Amino acid sequence: MQQDHSRLWTKSFVALTISSFLLFLNLQMLLSSFPAYVKAEFRSDDMQLSLVTSVFAIAAIGARFMTAALMKKCRRSSLLFIGLGIAALSTGLYVLADSIGSLLVMRVCYGVGFGMGSTIIPTIVSQIIPSRRLGEGIGYFGLSTSLAMSVGPMIGLNVMKEAGFGALTTVGTVTMLLTFPLLLLTRAIPVEAARSTHNQAPQPSVKAPFNSKLLLPMLLNFLLAITYSGLLSFLALFGQAAKLEQVGLFFVFNVITILLIRPISGKVFDRRGHASVLIPAAVFVIASMIVLSYAETMPLLIVSALLYGVGFGAIQPTIQAWMLRVSAPSQHGMANSMFYNSTDLGVAVGAFILGAIAEMSDYNVMYRYSAGVMAIFLMLYSISQLRSKMAKQTAIPERP
Repeated sequence: MQQDHSRLWTKSFVALTISSFLLFLNLQMLLSSFPAYVKAEFRSDDMQLSLVTSVFAIAAIGARFMTAALMKKCRRSSLLFIGLGIAALSTGLYVLADSIGSLLVMRVCYGVGFGMGSTIIPTIVSQIIPSRRLGEGIGYFGLSTSLAMSVGPMIGLNVMKEAGFGALTTVGTVTMLLTFPLLLLTRAIPVEAARSTHNQAPQPSVKAPFNSKLLLPMLLNFLLAITYSGLLSFLALFGQAAKLEQVGLFFVFNVITILLIRPISGKVFDRRGHASVLIPAAVFVIASMIVLSYAETMPLLIVSALLYGVGFGAIQPTIQAWMLRVSAPSQHGMANSMFYNSTDLGVAVGAFILGAIAEMSDYNVMYRYSAGVMAIFLMLYSISQLRSKMAKQTAIPERP
C-alpha cells in the first residue's frame, strides 16, 4: 500500500535497503571471481565462462516473471524468505560442484533465488516510499545496489586471492543468511505487503494491460548494463594487460562519487524530471569509458572511476524511479521485474559482445565500443524527448 505521509526513513525502509545491499553484495562478490575459478578448476574455454554468467541471468529473468505473478496470490514475506534461502543454499554448495555441468545447475538455482529476492524487496520498498519523495527514496535505496556493485567485486577478488574460492563461498553464504535475522527482528515487511490475497474479499480477475511506457527506460537500462558488464567481466584482465597492479581501486573510487551523486540525482528527478539527470549523466559515462580506454597510469584509472560513478550512480535510480512513476501501484512488481531483468540481460549480452570485440582487438578498443553504446543511449533518449516535446506542442490548439 502506498504511503501518504512524508516520512522516508522508517524502520522498514532501512532494513529492506540493508537487505538489498547484502543480497547484491553476495552476487557481486562471487560474480567477479567466477571466471578465474572456473577457468582454473575446470579448464574451461571462453564459451563456458560466458555460460556461467548467462545461465544465471536467464534463470533470474524467468524467476522475476514468475515472482511478479506469485506475489498476487501468495504472501510476499514467504516468497522472499524462500528466495533468499535458495540463494544462500546455492552459494554454499558451489564448492561441491565437480563438473562444469553441476556448477551450471547450481547457477540456475542461484538465479531463481536471486531473481525472487531482487523482485520482492524493491517492490515492497517502492510501496512504502511517500509518493512525493519517490525519486529521492529510490535514490537512497538504490545505493544498496550501487554500493554492492562497487565494493563487491573488490571484496570478492581479494578474498579469492588471499583465502581461495571455498572461503569466498563461506563469506557469501553468511552474507545472505544475515538478511533473515535483520528482516525478522525488525519486522521490516509491512502487514499490507505480506498479506495473502486469499484473506481478502474476492476480486474479479482482470489482467492488467502491458505498460508500454516501460519499454524506453528498460532499453536504456539495458544499454547502461552493457557498459557495466565490460567492467565486471574484463577490468581485471585489462589491468593485467595495462600492467596496472591495483586495478581494483577503480571500484573504490567509483563508489565515492556514487555515494555523493545518489541523493542529489534523486532530488533533481523529483523536482525537474528525468531529462535533467539522464542527459548529463550519460555524458559522464561516455567520458569515463573513453578515459579508461587510454588509461596506462593509476591517475587516469581513478579519473575514469570517478566519472563512471557520477554517471552510473545517477542513471540507475533515475530509470528505476521513472519506471515506477509511470506505473500504477499494482504494476510496481512488474516494473521492478523489468528493471532488474534489463540489468541482468545487459550484463549477459554485454559479456558476449564485448568479449568478442576484445578477442578481435584488445580491451582498449572494447571500452571505446562501450562509450559507443552510451552514445546510442544518449541518441535514443534525446530523440524520444524531442518527439515528446513536438507531440505536446502539436496538442496545444493554436489561438485564433
